[in-house]
Amino acid sequence: MVVRASGATDVGTVRKRNEDAFIDRSDIGLWAVADGAGGHGAGDVASAAVIAALAALPADLAPAEKLAEVRSRLAEVHAVLQQRAEDSESGIIATTVVVMLAHGEHFACLWAGDSRAYLLRDGALSRITRDHSLVQELVDQGTLAEEEAEKHPQANVITRAVGGSGELELDKVSGRFAVGDLVLLCTDGLFKALAEEEIGALLRDGAGPEELLARAIEKHARDNVTVVTLRAMAEVPAGG
Repeated sequence: MVVRASGATDVGTVRKRNEDAFIDRSDIGLWAVADGAGGHGAGDVASAAVIAALAALPADLAPAEKLAEVRSRLAEVHAVLQQRAEDSESGIIATTVVVMLAHGEHFACLWAGDSRAYLLRDGALSRITRDHSLVQELVDQGTLAEEEAEKHPQANVITRAVGGSGELELDKVSGRFAVGDLVLLCTDGLFKALAEEEIGALLRDGAGPEELLARAIEKHARDNVTVVTLRAMAEVPAGG
């Protein structure tokens, strides 16, 4: 199994600064997107710190070592951002993150916050991640309908983040790719501009990151938008 990846990011139609970031480490089977938040434009500092930590991962790690190192480096960034926010009195310098790791047909997804991973398999789109957000908690409690969550006045309130309060908590989902699977990693700027049904339709039609961004911009995306797509393909034998 091999994974073909591509990614793109855009400031959107309202913001003046892009505080999103992404990384494509196809060389080690790692991809991630991050959505920064913080006072005085510090969100881009937070997302950049996460991406820099992942960019510095060595290429010779075994799968278990790679997963452990990702956790360790994100925890280090978490502590640094907490200290920086305290020293600067800026309130918070934090970022969401969703990381996809792949080795052969096996994958593991780690995340904190409301940046998402989706899986398109056999034409059906499903969400791999579950948002760490106030509105998701309300949905889980049955006090808010899923379809009303994105329009809720507190839809931007996240309950976990790298640089957020307390210890860093990362959720993890693991599984296996099937040939033809497509994984979408994205920040909330995409799914707040486009309904999941439209995202699924675009992916089924072969849309890549640039096309998804363009459609979000057409819908007047109010936030930064970042998209990474991963396609699981059968490895062609050498000389085959």
